[in-house]
Amino acid sequence: MSETGSGSTAGPTPRELADRLPHRLRERLRFLSEPGRLPERKGAAGGHVLYWLHHAARGHENPALDTAILAANMLDLPLLVYQGLGGSHPYDNDRHHTFILEGARELAGALADRGVSYAFHLGPGKAGEAGEAGGEAGPSPLVDLARRAALVVSEDFPAPPLPRWTGALAARTSAPVWIVDTACVVPMKLVPADSGGGPHDRAFRFRDAIRPLLDERLERPWPEVAEAPAPFDPAELGFAPTDLREADLPELVARCEIDHTVGPVAHTRGGSAAGYGRWKEFRGGKLAAYAQRRNDPTADGVSRLSPYLHHGHVSPLRIAREAAEAEAGKGGEKYLDELVVWRELAHHLCFHRPAEVESLAVLPGWARRTLAAHADDEREVLTWEELARGGTGDRLWDLCQASLVRHGELHNNVRMTWGKAIPYWSEAPRQALRRMIDLNHRFALDGSDPNSYGGLLWCLGMFDRPFEPKQGEAEPPVLGKVRGRSTGRYARRLDLESYAARVLPPATARPLEVAVVGAGLSGLACARVLHDHGHRVRVFEKSRGVGGRMSTRRRQTSDGRDQRFDHGAQYFTARDPRMRRWLGSWLQRGVVERWAGRIAEIRDGEVRPKEDQPDRFVGVPGMNALCRHLAEDVEVTLRTRVGALEEDGGRWRLRAAGGEPSDGGGKPSAGEYDLGRYDVVVVSAPAPQAAALLEGAAPDLAARTREVETAPCWAAMVTFADRLEPGFDGAFVHGSPLTWVARNASKPGRPEADSWVLHAGEAWSRSHLEEEPEEVAQALLAALAAAVGRDLPEPDHLAAHRWRYARPTEPLPERCLFDPDLGLAACGDWCGGPRVEGAFLSGCAAAGRVLALRPGAAQASLFA
Repeated sequence: MSETGSGSTAGPTPRELADRLPHRLRERLRFLSEPGRLPERKGAAGGHVLYWLHHAARGHENPALDTAILAANMLDLPLLVYQGLGGSHPYDNDRHHTFILEGARELAGALADRGVSYAFHLGPGKAGEAGEAGGEAGPSPLVDLARRAALVVSEDFPAPPLPRWTGALAARTSAPVWIVDTACVVPMKLVPADSGGGPHDRAFRFRDAIRPLLDERLERPWPEVAEAPAPFDPAELGFAPTDLREADLPELVARCEIDHTVGPVAHTRGGSAAGYGRWKEFRGGKLAAYAQRRNDPTADGVSRLSPYLHHGHVSPLRIAREAAEAEAGKGGEKYLDELVVWRELAHHLCFHRPAEVESLAVLPGWARRTLAAHADDEREVLTWEELARGGTGDRLWDLCQASLVRHGELHNNVRMTWGKAIPYWSEAPRQALRRMIDLNHRFALDGSDPNSYGGLLWCLGMFDRPFEPKQGEAEPPVLGKVRGRSTGRYARRLDLESYAARVLPPATARPLEVAVVGAGLSGLACARVLHDHGHRVRVFEKSRGVGGRMSTRRRQTSDGRDQRFDHGAQYFTARDPRMRRWLGSWLQRGVVERWAGRIAEIRDGEVRPKEDQPDRFVGVPGMNALCRHLAEDVEVTLRTRVGALEEDGGRWRLRAAGGEPSDGGGKPSAGEYDLGRYDVVVVSAPAPQAAALLEGAAPDLAARTREVETAPCWAAMVTFADRLEPGFDGAFVHGSPLTWVARNASKPGRPEADSWVLHAGEAWSRSHLEEEPEEVAQALLAALAAAVGRDLPEPDHLAAHRWRYARPTEPLPERCLFDPDLGLAACGDWCGGPRVEGAFLSGCAAAGRVLALRPGAAQASLFA
């Protein structure tokens, strides 16, 4: 039983209290847990009713909110509405966070107007990492609030991971937990199961099942609860809530350790006002033509309300009621059928089988059998990255993916074609389903909705029948008896040029012109993301190739043999889930491989295997291979040093120092010349160089950048005529001028020559910074001999390279620096965390800040 505190008396049981609710709420209420009796405090200190809001972010026609208000009033207890965004959902990114925060800001005002206490908590957790009950990474205020509550009310949202999160919360509090259906016109618990006791497997059967329940609810207006509950004392919160009223939402999102490679959608803002504005426009002039125009993705024939329905910014009760009242003929009838029958059929499925909707086990038996029979059929397996970036080579499919990536939505008719193509590019049906879920939930604003699961599973046979081949014909490969839907056939009856014109422009009023200074990993990661979102990006690099400190030095011997040295970054790890997501594709494509080298430590002349052995990865055939991969189809101008940024009519004009750019081996000519005007400039150089470039244009950014101290590193490259065998392939060296030595040839894809890279420590490098490379190389070679305790074979090549700004000694806590008013950003491994992984995540974060800019009204296209 809940703690009652002093002066409390035993109150009603949860069921007795529920029986006092109006019928419209009781029919939507389920008891997740109902221990003991409820307290009746009647003014006693402590205790409250908690409404954990997550998918009904509206202050009107909200059955869960009304239930919580009435329960609080009957118990004479204060009510707190709590909404949290913790960053532990597997698909948390800037797009979803921004939409949710926009809705939450509007919700805060609506609840204040109703006299309801509201608190929002924004957690910093990393996307993809398991959080506590309620899905918040780290200690969650929700758990503490629930433990101190007399009653917890939440929403009955059946799609993963909410059933698991809600169950975990119920297990961690002694208070009763009620969940209320806020998403369906016909409450899920009222819909009778099929004859086998499970969910209905066909839409026509589900339509028959809900028909007796539907008309009454379409005709019944929703009366709001007028009486406000007692206010919740903010001093009792136990945490500092996020005040969304005046908050800079892009800044809040940028602070979260989430996926910053998926940008907000400028033309689809969150909140009830935007949702109902979209509905009003559709209902007034397009609803009547819905039946004729809904299947044409080039026409503005659908309501595009699904993000607002998913997050509960609009009430499905009101939308259905107004659609029924509109007298829109066949258009209105068809819209209601899609809104209620097909949409709620998917909720019905998730309601009955929440633990299976992400597995093939949920499919009907005939579909599972035919997919299994064709699981070994030959297919062209593409990487996740090729799919995510729309690089399949199938124009229609790639346009569909561009719609998802750039606009956060995919017309339902082409979504079916899009989904049915994925099994042909996946290893097996199980992987195909995982990929459909990932791509849809990650990019679509309505992702992770029960309706999403219904549509994706339909692509594999859910809610459908088997399609037998014609007599004498074999079953089609891959899908077997599952209904096929060829992209080629669909493209022939679609105006592809019109569809391309609709989906290829970015979600902003026009593409941003972006200059990225530096073609190292952070700059190219930033450029890659911005390019994939439809912006015009040009990268400038002063060297003759991409890579920065991931560069690879090449030389040819006199007899024509190739030698390579990774003289900068030696390898990388992928500890962060945001990096690991990309890593799988890079491994599959052969851009990187695991380095299974023997890694040791050398201390006091003793060589020991290193205890810590994380997976280490290297680019193939050199470390710069990853940068070259990210630079594919991005405009990169080499041998060009940006010398100045000049403000020019609200944009930035870049001027180069040194001469005309070159993509070949010739030296650039002397002089200064114009590199063009840009809306945004991202500087991804080492911190001291970034500070120098930003000094005149953005003194505040330059000052922050100057706070970073960088350490130099001398690197020696040596090839021995005879093989050196010290018992390791790479070693961390202590008590020596060296800190690291590695046999470059032990890495996959390298030439067999016995080539080694030697890195000097910070102190030694600093004290010998201005020495001649030849002298440095000889000194480090002698240090290697001393470290391994033996004479070395005769080298046939020896050279040194100075990295003046090799690594930051203490990176800034921010993932990147950004001034939205100036349109200037800076990123690199000196922001948020060092190493290769830190550089990649910093570049992604800089891209996220640029994608949050809204340079004008939403584009004048069919998306407007």
